[in-house]
Amino acid sequence: MKYQFITIEGNIGAGKTTLAHLLSKHYNARLILEEFADNPFLPKFYENPKQYAFPLELFFMAERYKQQKELLQQKDMFQSLTISDYIFTKCLLFAKVTLTEDEFHLYQRLFDIINQQLTKPDLLIYLHAPIKKLQANIKKRNRAYEQSIPDEYLFKIQETYTQYIKQHNLKTLFVDVSNADFLGNEKHLEAIYEALNKDYEKNQHYLTLP
Repeated sequence: MKYQFITIEGNIGAGKTTLAHLLSKHYNARLILEEFADNPFLPKFYENPKQYAFPLELFFMAERYKQQKELLQQKDMFQSLTISDYIFTKCLLFAKVTLTEDEFHLYQRLFDIINQQLTKPDLLIYLHAPIKKLQANIKKRNRAYEQSIPDEYLFKIQETYTQYIKQHNLKTLFVDVSNADFLGNEKHLEAIYEALNKDYEKNQHYLTLP
């Protein structure tokens, strides 16, 4: 393995956590999973986005910072690889969609202070799926508060991720997961393993699953 810290990103329902679990098991890696269920503002946000967007994003940022700071500072002699199902920059990307302009400027100032203290990933795996596929996955996992997420919101998140990937200089493996089945099709997972054996230059690299 050429990388020590890999993050997996993508829209809501893209399959980030599923792939993170599978990769961590295969590589015997330390696993960092986003603890979204602990955010008390999440169900309230989907009911009333304008009222609860700012406390929602602040809570997420605080929890993500605490989690990554603690886990990445721990030295584990038996696990040299860490895999996370989110990148800390996710805070800023979602805030850009959910917050008002004034709220976002304040949020960004806090983010910039905190972000300097965290380790950047060696590789970002971005899972891209069409909105129809995302909605199908969301319905399948059946979290009550997610069932009314509008297509427009998912599209805005998708666009924000796409712009971020074009602008940053992280090594990024862009994977089209429109027809991916990492649990049921071993060839799809093998393609990821093979891709992770390569040493990429910075910027984007595309992977098409068999």
